[in-house]
Amino acid sequence: MVVQAVGLTIHAFDRMGLERLSIMRDLGLRIMSTYRAVATTSGPQRQALVAELSKTPGMRADLSATLPPDAVQGMPAPLQRIIFLNMALVPLPPMLRPHAVLMQEQPHKQRLLVAMRMPDTRWLVLRMHVREARPWNSPTFLIAFAVMTIAAAGLIFWAVRRLTDPLRTLAGAAERLGRDVNAPPLAEDGPTEIAIAAAAFNTMAARLGRFVQDRTFLLTAIGHDLRTPITRLKLRTEFIEDDEQRTRMLADLDELEAMVAATLQFGREASSGEPVRPVDLAALLRTVLDEAADARPEAGACVDLDGPERLTVWARPLALKRAFANLVANALAYGAAAHVRLRPPREGVAMVEIEDEGPGIPPSELERVFEPFHRLEASRSRETGGTGLGLPIARNILRAHGGDVTLGNRAGGGARVIVTLPV
Repeated sequence: MVVQAVGLTIHAFDRMGLERLSIMRDLGLRIMSTYRAVATTSGPQRQALVAELSKTPGMRADLSATLPPDAVQGMPAPLQRIIFLNMALVPLPPMLRPHAVLMQEQPHKQRLLVAMRMPDTRWLVLRMHVREARPWNSPTFLIAFAVMTIAAAGLIFWAVRRLTDPLRTLAGAAERLGRDVNAPPLAEDGPTEIAIAAAAFNTMAARLGRFVQDRTFLLTAIGHDLRTPITRLKLRTEFIEDDEQRTRMLADLDELEAMVAATLQFGREASSGEPVRPVDLAALLRTVLDEAADARPEAGACVDLDGPERLTVWARPLALKRAFANLVANALAYGAAAHVRLRPPREGVAMVEIEDEGPGIPPSELERVFEPFHRLEASRSRETGGTGLGLPIARNILRAHGGDVTLGNRAGGGARVIVTLPV
């Protein structure tokens, strides 16, 4: 755009220079034509001719026996030399040519004063209006300027979009990969550099996918293989005669079995292939809260939902239900309540808030609780059945849907879970 503006400015100045030369040429020819008409006229007709010339727009003519006070000769400027040159081109007999020519420019008044002494020693004084050279005197200049500027802006916009579109595509693919390691690969086409970058990105994504898949399969396989020895240990524990020891061992085995079940659920969620379809989020939340109240009859009065009757999102229904079930169960288990608010969508994002009435979470632990198997022993002991996988599973599910979940503390006490989902 700077190059475009500079180019048009240079063009405008060149045009002004040519127009100024044209103005000076016309002035020179007009001055000498006026002088010739006056010089070739004698007697009373000359004074009448001068009076008639004074009526011409932009010019005033006077005959004076002496030089006017304001006609002071100075060194001729370059444009004055051009006027003199054009004055010399008008043919006149030698005896009629002016004996002296004084010229003075008055740029601030846009006026030119010319005094010429005629052969009879009288002075012909012409005061002429000089039209200022402007680049926009042409009616098409501003139109041409606007058309060229708009065309240049359009070409620049098209070129920048063409250059940045592959980068935007690469950024979108990176965002999808962050939510889902099984996201489809990038198309390896376009310019050579873009194709190479897309191929490198696809290779990286494939390696990450294999790494995550291998880790998930390993975790799932270990959890699955532990179920058999846990069952055998339970059977053998029944033969222990000491009731107290038998009870403690069975409790430890139940806890270990719950951890294995949660691990298998975590692995199944990571490799889930459930299709995406429209889901009524309000109805899904009501179902989750009803099931939670049925499972915990004593907490029925502490479960409520506030928000619109219907709100449709694109999601995997079973996975999304599992995520909200984990969050609601977490609030009931450790906060003794689950107050759910569904916010209407803003800028394409719906928000769900889940608040409890528990002791809250230390600020240093608000992000660590999303790490697998991480538990807050002060308020979430093993006796409560927690395995440390409920929140990580919920976050993985929500991030795979393009949303997220964060934790905070209420001003009046208790924890607040904020879930965002694209509509």
